[in-house]
Amino acid sequence: MKTIDYIPTSKIERATKLVQTGAKVGVNYLKYYGEKIVNSDLTRDKLNENNAEDIYDGLKSLKGSALKVAQMLSMDKSFLPQAYVEKFSLSQFSVPPLSAPLVLKTFKTNFGKTPYEIFDEFNANSVNAASIGQVHMAVKNGKKLAVKIQYPGVANSISSDLSMVKPIAIRMFNLQGKDSDKYFKEVEDKLIEETNYLLELEQSQEVVKACKKIENLVFPEYYSDYSSEKIITMDWMTGIHLSEFTKTNTNQETANQIGQALWDFYMYQIHILKKVHADPHPGNFLVNKENQLVALDFGCMKQIPNDFYTPYFELIDKEVINSPKIFNGKLFELEILRKDDSPEEVTYFTEMFHDLLSLFTKPFQEETFDFSDESFFKSIAKLGERFSKDTNLRKMNGNRGSKHFIYMNRTFFGLYNLMFDLKATIVVNEYEKYK
Repeated sequence: MKTIDYIPTSKIERATKLVQTGAKVGVNYLKYYGEKIVNSDLTRDKLNENNAEDIYDGLKSLKGSALKVAQMLSMDKSFLPQAYVEKFSLSQFSVPPLSAPLVLKTFKTNFGKTPYEIFDEFNANSVNAASIGQVHMAVKNGKKLAVKIQYPGVANSISSDLSMVKPIAIRMFNLQGKDSDKYFKEVEDKLIEETNYLLELEQSQEVVKACKKIENLVFPEYYSDYSSEKIITMDWMTGIHLSEFTKTNTNQETANQIGQALWDFYMYQIHILKKVHADPHPGNFLVNKENQLVALDFGCMKQIPNDFYTPYFELIDKEVINSPKIFNGKLFELEILRKDDSPEEVTYFTEMFHDLLSLFTKPFQEETFDFSDESFFKSIAKLGERFSKDTNLRKMNGNRGSKHFIYMNRTFFGLYNLMFDLKATIVVNEYEKYK
């Protein structure tokens, strides 16, 4: 794969790149409508493929928050055309890496030394490049290490990137009024946190200490002496990406074992630590030769405040969901219903979230749950399709829900998709034995 010698960092450069990408998408639409006149049976599949290709190509050269958005979108498999899911999922672990001179410059800036002066061995060619940083192999005192290096300018471009994306998001999700700012601020704050590798180092060490008792789950050790705000060093972990494992695995017992470890890891964080690894995509997990799950990359951790946690998980209770009065109260607590809503909006969103929650909380209604149940995921896809085609929804204020929904929903979307890929059957409350 070609390496990158330069990443656009100024607001003007990045805006120009996004405008160029937008122009390509516009041409794709013109071409599609022109062909549609000649062939009325033409589907949008080719249009979606071309748009996904052009958008991804534009974002991967910008890296940082722009590429992170694509990564987040690729997890919502039920709500995006397949062409976008396939293309954007490449952002999880397949993007062009930085060239060796840029890597050496980053070390000199952070440590005042080259990596060759710090480690016994260092490979200047990246072995894995993603949205915010890339990984290099190193050796120190006979121990194999993974060194993650952040792309230059990523932290400084987050605010300007999101301000360029904001008008598109407001139109897509029909956000109205000043209240929508809280959602963009939540994303911005989390992305800025992800660029602070000293914070990631601290969070990683906390998670490892708290969760290493979970069976069939292993973590790398992290090294403060070889880490800085832009570089983080940990053990080199061997294994295959979870997505590769799910494509080739034929042993149901192994799938269940790994699925249980993954599920317990997330339930323990959410219910015991009240802080969760909110980036559950396949690039952050490996499966080793012992069929253990290896968890990596704790840059994106979401603190779950009690005033959100309590009503959010009370909605798992069927009695709450099926009691109109109690259910209505929880929707107001979670800011899904607003005091300035019209009677029509109250009725519409109450029904909408009743359907959503009745479906999404299904795994919690039983002692065990089979994530290979295709009917469950087809129901989610159908629900997504229903809302995307609902013209009434576009007329209403889309400012719905606490800001905490953004990363909590992202966590559950990602977790459900990984569990479905594994086709695992799990014991729902097994995590409680680790309390």
